[in-house]
Amino acid sequence: MRKKTFPVIAASFGIALAACGSSSTSSSSSGSSGTSASNLPAAPAQITVGTTYSGSGSFATSSLPELAGLKFWIKTENAKGGVYVGGYKKRIPLKLIAYNDLSSATTAATLYNQLLTQDKVNIFVSDFGSVLTAPAVSLAQAHKVVLFDQTGTGIPFFTPQNKYIVLTDLPESSIWPNVLAKFLISKQIKNLAVLYGTNDFDASQATTLKSILSQNGINVAYYQGVPSSTTSFGTLLQTISASKPDAVLEFGYAANDTPFLQNVQSSGMHFKMVFTVFPGQLLSLFQQQVGTAGLAYTYTYGTNFYVNYPTVSEGLNSSQFKTQFAAAFPGQLNSLSLDGYNTGLVIQASLKNAKSLSQTDIRAGAAAASGHLNTLNGNFVINSEGAQTGELLPVAQLFPSSSGITLKAVYPASQATGSAVYPAPVG
Repeated sequence: MRKKTFPVIAASFGIALAACGSSSTSSSSSGSSGTSASNLPAAPAQITVGTTYSGSGSFATSSLPELAGLKFWIKTENAKGGVYVGGYKKRIPLKLIAYNDLSSATTAATLYNQLLTQDKVNIFVSDFGSVLTAPAVSLAQAHKVVLFDQTGTGIPFFTPQNKYIVLTDLPESSIWPNVLAKFLISKQIKNLAVLYGTNDFDASQATTLKSILSQNGINVAYYQGVPSSTTSFGTLLQTISASKPDAVLEFGYAANDTPFLQNVQSSGMHFKMVFTVFPGQLLSLFQQQVGTAGLAYTYTYGTNFYVNYPTVSEGLNSSQFKTQFAAAFPGQLNSLSLDGYNTGLVIQASLKNAKSLSQTDIRAGAAAASGHLNTLNGNFVINSEGAQTGELLPVAQLFPSSSGITLKAVYPASQATGSAVYPAPVG
């Protein structure tokens, strides 16, 4: 591959980023067997962290802040002399190798393979979301290298046969709509329209939601999957409106949610409730692209970006992160940048518990951290398949305010910072 085809982000704080086609000179510890103290090899000069990111394309708005969060973690640890590795009882400097996958799963697959076979990275991290994580899952399993999966929450990634995946930042996607379903039941909403992207992330949410609602006697009058590339919703909205729903739920990525909300607004249609996935993660971007009127009273998933965690067991607390990250990466602060930083904290905890840099020991280190690691993203808990189960996403609603739009958690009551407005006001 030519360097100009897949450029990388230049390092601005002393972290080396490899140009596409080049390889890392650091020694790799990617063997699958565990290591005892008696045969522990010499500590490497540096630990390489390999990932891809979307510098352009439909996933760039989510991928770039997530990468910035990971880079911030590396910067913070390198300022201390590197990340602490328990087996060596010392800090070892970190080096980031990041390739631009251009929001293409095919390109990402090629670059993931390069990270594993040529760069031989010690720590393997996937790009944003299930679509770009999918090729990394199979490659990690084939090469017996642990994949630190940031935000790829698709159900098929987590199986008893795959011992080489750790979901770091969000719950496995079938868990996402559990609280949402309970909210709909509590509001006695009886007739729904569900539109979803036919990818692992969105389809699993739609499937889980429909199942829970059907068990509780709630009719899903409209239930339709569409390609993940869909950006025109005019005809679909007309069909949805004809079903006279009490709530309209659209499960998509940011590149779907934005035109969906724009189309709802431009159509002049009014629904009692509209839910989309990503405004809670990229609120400032949605406010720019959709506007206050288009977002007002829309529902979304709340995230831990909007929760204050003053006490943590690893890394910075909520307020410290927001202050320090905003200074280091102006304009990048959002839920995804917190996810990227939290990925680093999970890696950090795994290495602190690891007896060596073998992949088996790193995975064991992650398992040891499970249930004991509390960060600005909540409690890190993974099951035996590596799926995150420690975080449940509250239902949030967007309210017009003097600053434009304010997000408030509205359900469950234990996490609520505001009261839900249903049905949504007209106009």
